[in-house]
Amino acid sequence: MINFNVPPCAEKAMDYIKECVKNQKICGDGAYTKRCNEWIEKRTGTAKCLLTTSCTHATELAALLADIRPGDEVIMPSYTFVSTADAFVLRGAVPVFVDIRPDTMNIDEKLIEAAITEKTKAIVPVHYAGVACEMDTIMEIAKRHGLKVIEDAAQGIMSTYKGKALGTFGDFGCYSFHETKNYSMGEGGALLIREEKDVEDAEIIREKGTNRTKFIRGQIDKYTWINYGSSYLPSDMNAAYLYAQLEIADEINDARLACWNHYYERLTPLADAGKIELPTVPEGCVHNAHMFYIKVADGTERERFMNQYLKAENGIYAVSHYVPLHTAPAGLKFGRFHGEDRYTTRESERLVRLPMYYGLTMEQVDYICDKVINYFA
Repeated sequence: MINFNVPPCAEKAMDYIKECVKNQKICGDGAYTKRCNEWIEKRTGTAKCLLTTSCTHATELAALLADIRPGDEVIMPSYTFVSTADAFVLRGAVPVFVDIRPDTMNIDEKLIEAAITEKTKAIVPVHYAGVACEMDTIMEIAKRHGLKVIEDAAQGIMSTYKGKALGTFGDFGCYSFHETKNYSMGEGGALLIREEKDVEDAEIIREKGTNRTKFIRGQIDKYTWINYGSSYLPSDMNAAYLYAQLEIADEINDARLACWNHYYERLTPLADAGKIELPTVPEGCVHNAHMFYIKVADGTERERFMNQYLKAENGIYAVSHYVPLHTAPAGLKFGRFHGEDRYTTRESERLVRLPMYYGLTMEQVDYICDKVINYFA
């Protein structure tokens, strides 16, 4: 069996984790958490990065910082993971779903403005597969209407749009370091903050509503309860595991891109023949090879191709992806879809994600491509 995903692990990870234990510093905001924050800040150019327990929590933290309140509306794609909506539903807001572009599976920037009402508070673009949304247009709309922008860049670390890191365009950006991501700490994420003025509030909310971060830095002699908050700090052992990968981030990125490019080259003849569709990376976007997917004719063919042919007959574990949120029970309860669902449902039913992870070999990619080619031949 060729697994769909194998969590990344760098050689130094266990040494760093042992160091945390030896130094008796395994809770949040230890040495490795700080190193990860600094690495991300330097790599992306964001004003501040705060490691969190998950991308879900990073998005919740962003919703708090954006002062999302009951009755507010937040525009986002329906084709995304549930956390994108959950973070705002927990604040009493209404997710307003709009259709996606069929080429990138990202929110259709041309449909956002029509969904804006007097209740709209924020736009949440999701950079699917590490390929950027059309951020120039989205930021211009947000500026004109006075809206916050919170980037769901869960899949987007190491990706750029016109030379700028994903997660750094909006007021806040959210990364994921789940075990399925390019860089992992098991469960984990990060909040990127664009404006220095938001940093202190973020630190307080992230530290259970206290100013403990200032106390740790020696800026005050004791800390106290300042505001509402929660515990969004990951263990420093998780950060140590992640930091070992960040030290070789380019090596991991290059290896994934090599596999992605090989998939694309091998399967292009099938796409040219109209048998499948391949991913689109628009001009100005540099992606991170988070995933490689193909699109087949419809849901019926996907089921036969993915589960029967690839998995059962050939030992290749491929997966589908999101059930559109507006069709889910919670989506019907908490949100609404604006406009026509031309592509969200149709395209989601056609998509098949092929195995992609650090450590996948070219021989395995060739085996997978051979089987895909044979099926459609």
